[in-house]
Amino acid sequence: MTSTPALAETAPQTRLSRMAGQWTRVAMTWLPFADAASAELPLARLLRLALFQVSVGMATVLLNGTLNRVMIVELHTPAWLVSLLIAMPLLFAPLRALIGHKSDTHRSVLGWRRVPYIWFGTLMQWGGLAIMPFALLLLSEQRTFYTGLGGGALAFLLTGAGLHVTQTAGLALATDLAREDKRPRAVALLYMMLLVGMMVSAFVIGGLLVPFSPTRLVQVIQGAAVVTLVLNVTALWKQEGRNPGATARDRKTPEFGDVWREFVAEPNTVRLLAAIGLGAAAFAMQDALLEPYGAELLGLAVGSTTMLTGSWAMGAIAGFSVSTRVLERGFDPLRLAGAGMVGGICAFILVLLAAPLHAPFLLAIGAGSIGFGIGLFSVGTLIAAMALAQRVDSGVALGAWGAVQATAAGSALAVGGVIRDTVSWASGPGGRAAGYATVYSLEILMLIAALVVLGPLAGKRIGIAGDLPGGQMVLPEFPT
Repeated sequence: MTSTPALAETAPQTRLSRMAGQWTRVAMTWLPFADAASAELPLARLLRLALFQVSVGMATVLLNGTLNRVMIVELHTPAWLVSLLIAMPLLFAPLRALIGHKSDTHRSVLGWRRVPYIWFGTLMQWGGLAIMPFALLLLSEQRTFYTGLGGGALAFLLTGAGLHVTQTAGLALATDLAREDKRPRAVALLYMMLLVGMMVSAFVIGGLLVPFSPTRLVQVIQGAAVVTLVLNVTALWKQEGRNPGATARDRKTPEFGDVWREFVAEPNTVRLLAAIGLGAAAFAMQDALLEPYGAELLGLAVGSTTMLTGSWAMGAIAGFSVSTRVLERGFDPLRLAGAGMVGGICAFILVLLAAPLHAPFLLAIGAGSIGFGIGLFSVGTLIAAMALAQRVDSGVALGAWGAVQATAAGSALAVGGVIRDTVSWASGPGGRAAGYATVYSLEILMLIAALVVLGPLAGKRIGIAGDLPGGQMVLPEFPT
């Protein structure tokens, strides 16, 4: 009789253990790069560190998705000005390579290399989001236009600079914490969390802005600022151990210029970076116009157009997952990038057809297909860029890839708004459709040009085979 309670207590424990084991197997099977965890960096700690990527994804949705539609449609701000404001954060991105190098060689008596950069980046991101809604409301009034313009430029610049600094140092911290054989998967898992953060934020922000009002806009953006601070502090808490020897002032470090010159001297670097720039510009030119396109030509509400960014993020996650599968089978990364550009061409054609056919579902499919193409293109070109860095610090290749993409994307984003407004004005009444069609047609031509530039490199693998031992994908680092 005395053993019955023990047996009754053991049975539920056995069932719970069996269920826990089943869920663990499901997570390891379906969560990409869940095997990035190790005894030194458990999955729970790694996922907590990944929260800074969620905050970056939320800021990206606000800057590139929701706010451009709100400013153009609800606040009646010219599209060219909106494009310039949204492009301002990307102008800080070329400094990512330098930021990573500085965090590598940071000198401090406290013994922290990454924490100061993540903390100050978080404060900049929080400050930019805190003042942004008031600047936008001032921008919508003629008598306070210039005050709002100055405040808006400062808000966008602070938010963009903050997310780039936080993200660069955060990825470097993940690289430091992960075991060497787990490092590629750990950093890639952080990238996946960025896409998840974008997707979830798009749906949540879209729902909160229905119905739209200026007061609701202030509440949502300032709420995002508070969430950013909470997420980043939680992600950073007790992650990096103090190591005064690694930040000693008398420590010798290489000069950034020397490392950069060694990298650009590698064969095929210029052609590859040119293809990356063209492809990034082609994909980014419509970033500020996708939601206004749905609003002005298809009459979609704020919540519905914000969902387009969620569709884009879902497509990007699918593209990333497919990329990992095919690269593990030894597929040429440059051909993968080319497939992403072909997918982008098809996606832009669907977007062009959505307005004359008045088919919102085509626009949603097109948005998802754009994300899918970007996923293939980003992974393929990154693997190729890292293969060029076999004799150079991989952080420089990472920075070059991100810097070229961001510079090209920022320039194209700004130009896209100008082209849309110019063509619409020149076309007279009813010319809005012509402005949008011109931008999407140019993007198709730019993707074709990128395919032409990339073509001679496809199949050569430019040393990539050494990076894929045994057919397994190995990412030295994975940026955003």
